[in-house]
Amino acid sequence: MSTITGTYYNGKLKLDKPLKTKRPIRVKLTVMEEDHVGIKTSDFSFVETQQLLKDCDSSFSEEVIEERRQAI
Repeated sequence: MSTITGTYYNGKLKLDKPLKTKRPIRVKLTVMEEDHVGIKTSDFSFVETQQLLKDCDSSFSEEVIEERRQAI
């Protein structure tokens, strides 16, 4: 399986790079909304985060490392 990119417009799909195949292949198309930006920096508050972590005895990075070790 591989991922290719392109642009769909007005009923046509134009690939960014040619895709050479020896036979017909099945494909799945995932439409990515252009206005989706995920988390914005304006949604994040350093002050609020500091307040939430004020009673934490260890660093955030140490906690993430420990959580990942336990997941293995």
